[in-house]
Amino acid sequence: MEVVNEIGVEKERAASKGINMGTNKGATKGVVFSNGECWKQLRRFSITTLRNFGMGKRGIEERIQEEAHCLVETFKEMNGTPFNPTYYFSQVAANVICSIIFGNRYSYGDPEFRRLMHIIDDIFRAMTSFWGQLYDMFDMLMRHIPGPHHKITKYGYQLDEFVKERMEIDRKTLDPSSPRHLIDSFLIRMEEEKQNPSTQFNIKNFYTNTTVLFIAGTETISTTLRHAFLLLLKYPDIRSKVQKEIDQVIGRQRAPESEDRESMPYTVAVIHEIQRYANVLPMNLPHAVSRDFKFRGFTLPQGTDVFPILAFVLQDPKYFPDPFNFNPDRFLDQNGSFKKNDAFLVFSAGKRVCIGEGMARLEMFIFLTTLLQNFDITSPIDLKDLDITPQMVGFSNVPRPYQISFIPR
Repeated sequence: MEVVNEIGVEKERAASKGINMGTNKGATKGVVFSNGECWKQLRRFSITTLRNFGMGKRGIEERIQEEAHCLVETFKEMNGTPFNPTYYFSQVAANVICSIIFGNRYSYGDPEFRRLMHIIDDIFRAMTSFWGQLYDMFDMLMRHIPGPHHKITKYGYQLDEFVKERMEIDRKTLDPSSPRHLIDSFLIRMEEEKQNPSTQFNIKNFYTNTTVLFIAGTETISTTLRHAFLLLLKYPDIRSKVQKEIDQVIGRQRAPESEDRESMPYTVAVIHEIQRYANVLPMNLPHAVSRDFKFRGFTLPQGTDVFPILAFVLQDPKYFPDPFNFNPDRFLDQNGSFKKNDAFLVFSAGKRVCIGEGMARLEMFIFLTTLLQNFDITSPIDLKDLDITPQMVGFSNVPRPYQISFIPR
């Protein structure tokens, strides 16, 4: 906790370290990899745009509900056959981002959507590989050394080209007075500031911002959902309590809504414990100290790279007793009401807290409750053989591969 409180207010590195996207030729910034005025403008734009297209409003909630309904229909067609849910959870998460960036969702079998999913998966795999991590930490050196890490740039070009194709189509029907999605909003700002030599609204930042939204908005949610259903398989008693609360508050006929969270403390506690236990990004994103900084007797010069490691907080027994045990009750008080914990820093903290936190919380609630409202879940192997221990792959904690059956209730 002390580490995050003292370092969490510092600014992230200005230069891109792991996502040297092709179109930007190593000059990427975007909202994640920028500082100062550039960061302020792009963060303000990103938050405003997400809100305009529904984050925290009913618009995005309806899109998430629609995506959850499509997933339910897809799982019903499987007739209880066991399968690995990884690809399906990635699809629903990516489609929510597509609805914000492009203004529409894709059908799961759409060839263009499959192409997009493969590109995102290739980027994430390359970034989290051993070579990708070396590139992240020693980018100035590694860019001159041959190796598979250079595929990151190749995959970045592919994603840029995908977005560019959509941008060119939308540009033809753009109405500056009525933006339809994020692409329209960015194009409008680019036009408004084209005479400003110091503008941050340029094509390089457009591609980087879009890439970050895709990677962050797809991989973190889909990975957390995979953890969630593995844990719910492992602990059927906890799953039964969530389903009981769903039946009491929502029933079987209507779709779950954001307002339901206020009346479902146990379900909210379970989701919090899933996110804490999964600890999807234990190292957080790299930051840099914005001034000379003393910490525990050491002086960190301005610009020093630091990693405010979230795992130290989320697994601190001072704040989470028996931290390696999955226990949703830690987020409930003696009356069964939800109990906040200041050490719950899954989305980081300070000025650089995740801009998509509100949307991510809503997605987790609606996807999880909608699936448990419609299905019971079973494992083809004995529950005692299910390994729920998060597996570190690159800079992310992922669940071990598993099979699951969704049985209509």
